[in-house]
Amino acid sequence: MERTEVNSLGEFGLIEHLTRNNETRQASTLLSVGDDAAVIDHFGKQTVVSTDLLVEGIHFDLMYTPLKHLGYKSVVVNLSDIYAMNATPTHVTVSIAFSNRFSVEALDELYEGIYAACEKYQVDLIGGDTSTSQKGLIISVTAMGEVTPNQFVTRSGAQKGDLLCVSGYLGGAFLGLTLLEREKKIYLENPGVQPDLENEAYIVGKLLKPEARKDIVEWLATQGIQPTSMMDISDGLSSEVLHICKQSNCGVVLYEDKLPVHNDARQFAYKLELDPTACALSGGEDYELLFTIAQADYDKIVLSEEISVIGYITEPEKKATLVTRGGNVHEIIAQGWQHRV
Repeated sequence: MERTEVNSLGEFGLIEHLTRNNETRQASTLLSVGDDAAVIDHFGKQTVVSTDLLVEGIHFDLMYTPLKHLGYKSVVVNLSDIYAMNATPTHVTVSIAFSNRFSVEALDELYEGIYAACEKYQVDLIGGDTSTSQKGLIISVTAMGEVTPNQFVTRSGAQKGDLLCVSGYLGGAFLGLTLLEREKKIYLENPGVQPDLENEAYIVGKLLKPEARKDIVEWLATQGIQPTSMMDISDGLSSEVLHICKQSNCGVVLYEDKLPVHNDARQFAYKLELDPTACALSGGEDYELLFTIAQADYDKIVLSEEISVIGYITEPEKKATLVTRGGNVHEIIAQGWQHRV
């Protein structure tokens, strides 16, 4: 493949090159890329802002992460935080720092994924920065969104008796990471051996190309359901449940038999002699939504096949516990995903 050195363009030339096909989709975008700052007008809505940093070797491994997938994921994980506030994402900024091993063509591939995410979720890329780094790739994304005044949802609103719900399935991304790390190790020991992903498209896809749950937030709105607390699951269900308990000053009871695990993930966990429940509780990067609702909304929530009721909120003295299929009760401990520092 043709390789163009970044220094042949210069910083401003590179920015102009990477943003040459940038589109504006939001009416609130008054001024986008190309000036000292962007200008947005949310027409009376409240603004929600979230920032995330992705560092090569800590948050992603380019041995098995295609750059296009990485660009897509770097945007999506930020949009997930906006949806977790019950808000609608509208704008992102993307800043990158990269070593001289990255060509213009490699950065083009990264931005293909960034633009694909912007198009799918109808957000505008309105700025960012570029820099060199001594080693590897660093990506910083800031996402902005809008919400009707005082309709945002925090982690601190859960009340005793509320139902604890989760979207989608849990544990798949962790199992995808386990598979890819296994194949990386085999490859490093035997470079001539081709990776064998065992046709595990579901779990690999959950890790490399996650989706933000825009559909869940929109569905809740159509049903007139206002969550009392909400957050996305990035570090594992057990960790996130404890965050809600701490910030809402409450306890919770989870039921093992209610935890949603996709059959493909369950079968692969068994193949590796792993407990699917442990994967669901402690696996990270699922980017599903964890939220609480009033019991009065139960009849509405069960209409969605994408949402599982997995427990209920208690007084803080009862702490956070898991009821196993056998009826045993265990205290939940945060054993979620940790950055590899």
